[in-house]
Amino acid sequence: MQITIISVGKLKEKYLKDGIQEYSKRLSAYCKLNLVELSDEKAPEEMSAAEMEQVKRKEGERILAQLKQDQFVIALAIEGQMWTSEKLSNELDKLALHGKSQVVFIIGGSLGLADEVLKRADMLLSFSKMTFPHQLVRLILLEQIYRAFRISRGEPYHR
Repeated sequence: MQITIISVGKLKEKYLKDGIQEYSKRLSAYCKLNLVELSDEKAPEEMSAAEMEQVKRKEGERILAQLKQDQFVIALAIEGQMWTSEKLSNELDKLALHGKSQVVFIIGGSLGLADEVLKRADMLLSFSKMTFPHQLVRLILLEQIYRAFRISRGEPYHR
């Protein structure tokens, strides 16, 4: 299976980079992993609703340009479904069983995802009703994908 994670925004924090590097290394035994980091749109601290939508639209155009027709797209969005780790594992297994070997996870910028990206997604996934920094979500997502593969294979990690 090929897993691609498309995320908006540059990762700066060393501890997040280290964690992402560690889980990327661990995942290499289970899948082909592709991490795509897109630049975020420069925006002032205070914005109108129209300016926020414009920022999301521009970031969304960059995201959509990365997607291929045959990829199964899971967008991370607060309004998405909340799964357990076991459910994520089962869903990835089902996708593989049905020939969907290219799975893309999308993490938007600080304002979220454009409507066009949400419409393109095959599924919306939420980790919580809480808001997390989008850079931290990258690390959490990688850990959960790793956990899902371990669960799927019955390997000791998941407790």
